Amino acid sequence: MSAPIIVTALFEAEDFAWLEALRRAHFPADRNQVPAHLTLFQHLPPGIGEELDRRLRAETRGTGAPLARVAGLMKLEQGVAFRIDSPGLEEVRAHIGEAFVPMLTPADRAPWRPHVTIQNKVLPQEAAALHQALAADFRARSVGIAGLSTWRYRGGPWEPIARYAFSRSGRSRRS
Repeated sequence: MSAPIIVTALFEAEDFAWLEALRRAHFPADRNQVPAHLTLFQHLPPGIGEELDRRLRAETRGTGAPLARVAGLMKLEQGVAFRIDSPGLEEVRAHIGEAFVPMLTPADRAPWRPHVTIQNKVLPQEAAALHQALAADFRARSVGIAGLSTWRYRGGPWEPIARYAFSRSGRSRRS
């Protein structure tokens, strides 16, 4: 049986390097199986692959990247994440989601909480300490969204399927 499909946003290289360095520093190494990412959908059925590919191409072709920013910290029960604010990316997610509403899992139908997990699967005290340390000098900052990507989930590291780049010269989505 085919594996579910995950859809993520791709960060510009410099922003990805920053987020990935934080993730490697704070995520337990034995549990850190995927790179830093911003998930749009976490479990789409494998049978929609061709239609999803068509829609992701349409969302990115000739379109400038949506503006995005790290807007705050999120406490997770066993970790810490950066909250991402991007109305344009929310618009992209809504367009894609509308096409697949009957097939979305409850988690993918729920209100979207865009974030990048920096730490997870640690004791609550360890998560609270990192949250406090990051909060001490936190400043909101812009991050570049380079495109979208699809992956197959088979229980371990994700398998890449495709990447869809936003146009560098296209009209940007809302800020």
